Amino acid sequence: MLTITARPESLSLTPARTAIVVVDMQNAFASKGGMFDLAGIDISGAATAIDANKRLLTAARRAGVAVVYLQMSYKPDLSDGGDPSSPNYHKELGRVMMRERPELHGRLLIDNSWDWQIVDELKPEPDDLVIRKSRYSGFCNTDLEASLRARDISHLLFTGVATNICVDATARDAYSREFWPILIEDAMNHSGPDFNRQSTLWNFEHALGWVTKTEFVLDALRAEAVVPLPT
Repeated sequence: MLTITARPESLSLTPARTAIVVVDMQNAFASKGGMFDLAGIDISGAATAIDANKRLLTAARRAGVAVVYLQMSYKPDLSDGGDPSSPNYHKELGRVMMRERPELHGRLLIDNSWDWQIVDELKPEPDDLVIRKSRYSGFCNTDLEASLRARDISHLLFTGVATNICVDATARDAYSREFWPILIEDAMNHSGPDFNRQSTLWNFEHALGWVTKTEFVLDALRAEAVVPLPT
């Protein structure tokens, strides 16, 4: 069993029934020249989140914790992005920017584009699960839930971007589907003012799940590692 220090209380988890869910750690959201950067959104916290994820994923794999990547993506013809009758058409940043800035058409979050790719530092390994999604929540129109159920996963450790949008949307849906959502606050980066981050963390600590930090997860995973982890 893993015992992880968290707020509002510590949790005990079984490694084989736990997954770390890496949300949208793509060039679009975490790299210079990506969609967030082009939109003027501050990505200065991305480097810290990437470093935390590198350490967490190494430890998770060695401890037998499943690794799941969520990857926001659209087909080149945008047929899965929603038409004007869809809220996603009007609100999702990539869809909006590609309409308002014609030079970006076909470049943002499109399958196999640079913007779509997971950052080089966090490339998935062969045994990892990669779930393609076209909405904020990783559970929307995907096989994420079925894949987790097939592996008998009950507890989900969340990292990624953005704390207040896609992490929030996916973790809320996890809660409603009877998974245990645990946000690793310093392995994520938010968009907009910092109160967005604070609000998401408050909601999960008090109403929807649990909040922890990278160091606490690493401490727990080291105790379970098949291959010893560096301290």
